[in-house]
Amino acid sequence: MINSVTAKENLKNKTYDALLEDIYVDKSLVDYHRERYIKAIKQYETLFCQDEISVFSAPGRSEVCGNHTDHQHGKVLATSINLDTIAVVAKNNSNVIKLVSDGYDMATIDIDDLEIRENEAGNTESLIRGVLKGLKARGYAIGGFNAYTTSDVLVGSGLSSSAAFENVIGTIISGLFNDMSIDPVVIAQVSQFAENVYFKKPCGLMDQMACSVGGMINIDFKDPQNPIVNKIDVDFEKYNYSLCIVDTKGSHVDLTDDYAMIPLEMKKVANYFGKDVLRECDSNEFFLNLAEIRKEVGDRAVLRAFHFFREEKNVDTAVEALKNDDFDTFLKVIKKSGNSSFKYLQNVYASRDIQNQNVSIALALSGELLQKYGVCRVHGGGFAGTIQAFVYNDFVETYRDFIDSVFGRNSCHILKVRKHGSIQVI
Repeated sequence: MINSVTAKENLKNKTYDALLEDIYVDKSLVDYHRERYIKAIKQYETLFCQDEISVFSAPGRSEVCGNHTDHQHGKVLATSINLDTIAVVAKNNSNVIKLVSDGYDMATIDIDDLEIRENEAGNTESLIRGVLKGLKARGYAIGGFNAYTTSDVLVGSGLSSSAAFENVIGTIISGLFNDMSIDPVVIAQVSQFAENVYFKKPCGLMDQMACSVGGMINIDFKDPQNPIVNKIDVDFEKYNYSLCIVDTKGSHVDLTDDYAMIPLEMKKVANYFGKDVLRECDSNEFFLNLAEIRKEVGDRAVLRAFHFFREEKNVDTAVEALKNDDFDTFLKVIKKSGNSSFKYLQNVYASRDIQNQNVSIALALSGELLQKYGVCRVHGGGFAGTIQAFVYNDFVETYRDFIDSVFGRNSCHILKVRKHGSIQVI
């Protein structure tokens, strides 16, 4: 820990500039983050007091391939990105957590009362309470602290702002009370528990894992309690391509049921074979029994299962392409994966609201514009929010200008792969 006044002085004196460049992977962003950290510490002091503080960071994530497969114990390729949630924190020697997120009221949690509260579903308090409950149940020490958090992870964008927040809470507990000894996989699992059980949002484990572990990672969720995680060394700059995320400004309000129907319908197909998830099913048996499955579960469930089996192969091919330095094949696979999400998974727009198709428009325009200069796909959970594009560097500004002219200024974000997951920065 360091005194908050000293931390500010060190930041002003550029003591941490090399560290900030290492974390955010872009020298041009160091000034922005230096001022961001100083402002956050000042805000902490205003809310609480000058104190012995620590600063924690948890990144957002970008799913690259493996769209909606994690909840079926599938395979994914994902990366942490250089947008994050940061938290300025100090122990308060009590059994109470007091946390203020930028722009929100203070959340107050008694660590002796970690039972589920139905009226907190969907709120910050539920995530904090759920993470604490999950870690305490696994035998880790917890305690009271004061915190101020701020984030530049786009809310509702499919970049996992909620997973970043959950992970930063888990990393705070690891740093303040457990000597940073909690494994990132455990923090990810507890974060998913908080979101599923306390926040009441069904999700797989991919978001939390990508935020917690960091870097480009290939995850196999065949055994969700012991996921296999392999880091993939990749530098898109080496191939003269940039990772772009387009915020289509679509609303995620009232989309929880649409997200929930995807795992529900996939599970219906798995249940036809007496299994719990599609990973346990044989794809050949699926095709051989297609006529009966259609009668049993309906066509959309069949198409979504078809996406799962196809996407499993896409992930394997994408990983091998990156390992073999075959970027052309990687781009083809990402395009193939995106087409599968659009046509078979059908998570590009809500079928009950066909007049609002921001993501569909973004994909159509991007496909027409990029041609030989890149590929695009729906990003994250889908239905609203963002698309992802890998764009040839010399074409990035043209692409960004066009996208911004359609969806508004700063709709197109050029991101970097961040090698660090959830960490203690200061």
